[in-house]
Amino acid sequence: MHSFVIEGKRPLGGTVTAAGNKNAALPMLAATLLTDERVELLNVPAIRDVQTMNTLLRDVGATVEQTGPGHVTVHAQAITKTTPQPGLCASMRASFLVAAPLLARQGRAELPAPGGDRIGRRPLDTHVHAFEEFGATVEVLPDRYIFQAPRGLHGAQIFLREMSVMATENAVMAAALARGESVIWNAASEPHVQDLCHMLVAMGSTIEGIGTNTLHIQGRDRLHAARATVGPDHIEVGSFIALAAVTGSQLLIQNARPRDQRVTAVAFGQLGVRWEDRGDAIFVPAGQELVAKDGLHGAPPRIHDTPWPGFPADLTSIALVLATQARGTVMIHEWMYESRLYWVDRLISMGARVIVCDPHRAVVVGPSPLFGAVLSSPDIRAGMALLIAALAAEGKSVIHNAQQIDRGYENIEDRLRALGAGIERVDTNTLG
Repeated sequence: MHSFVIEGKRPLGGTVTAAGNKNAALPMLAATLLTDERVELLNVPAIRDVQTMNTLLRDVGATVEQTGPGHVTVHAQAITKTTPQPGLCASMRASFLVAAPLLARQGRAELPAPGGDRIGRRPLDTHVHAFEEFGATVEVLPDRYIFQAPRGLHGAQIFLREMSVMATENAVMAAALARGESVIWNAASEPHVQDLCHMLVAMGSTIEGIGTNTLHIQGRDRLHAARATVGPDHIEVGSFIALAAVTGSQLLIQNARPRDQRVTAVAFGQLGVRWEDRGDAIFVPAGQELVAKDGLHGAPPRIHDTPWPGFPADLTSIALVLATQARGTVMIHEWMYESRLYWVDRLISMGARVIVCDPHRAVVVGPSPLFGAVLSSPDIRAGMALLIAALAAEGKSVIHNAQQIDRGYENIEDRLRALGAGIERVDTNTLG
């Protein structure tokens, strides 16, 4: 177990390059099981969840090679088992993404209930419904799911019960090897869903409507070898923008794909944050005045998450820390997950003025001077939010459970030190 020890209030600045999108890399790695030929992925982030997914792919029979920095080659010539190790699946929710490839290739998949961040109830009903529409039988047991399609999958016209990212990804992968044409309505359209679709096209799929909420997929008998690139992580880019704003730092974020930050510019703009697009980079100037901008008739600003192209749920925790440093009152509304705001007590212990109204809403009054504290990271995004708060705080902070942050942010302490941050990774046991 590791912890981060952070010295706050140090001047930061410089250049940082956005890593590959965790939420694109995981479904793209899972999709390599759809073909018996080699698939090369570039810009794969070196994070804990990717390591777990690679181990899971090896567990079902694939050969996985790290052939260079960010370069992973997977060859699933033969799938030797359709029931991955429960321990691997329990460590991350994305393990459920192998359901569609195993079912499409082998006609069967048995998966335990997936693990992952404890941010609220995350039902799998939409996945199950989609697989049933493709012709699979599904046995739902208390601790696992058994999918069977001995005669293969057939095309279907499906209206997803919710605009779920992972259910969309499973449905698209199933449709890629299903007989005939499929149409998926109410599909998620996040950048990582688009990256997966472009990869499948490179493997021989025909997909129309990429980037919209209606996808038309023509199924194929088989897919072939391909090379695909994982896009930049727009959540990480948003995190670095917030870091620059709360610490008053000048920061150039390379490989940022600015088009993915349009809604973040609207949300963060309500708090006075601004930046410049410089080609494929984003430049955040130093010393910004953070002020919550009231709406018409003096209505306080509200930042709330919605399905893409709305504000991403994964940036809600980051936005809350940002709001603590803006003058004025801000409502943070996280409507998707009922447990995502449970970490806010840790931020309050640092001096933040936050009223948690209910599991979905918090009122932030700023600016609040923050002070170092001993904390623990409950999940990836709250962990990064606490790390940003610690860098802006006066004094020393300790963040336990650092491996949660490692699941989503590549070599974060090295990259922050390069910007001037005082941060060290230590063995938790050495802290006493």
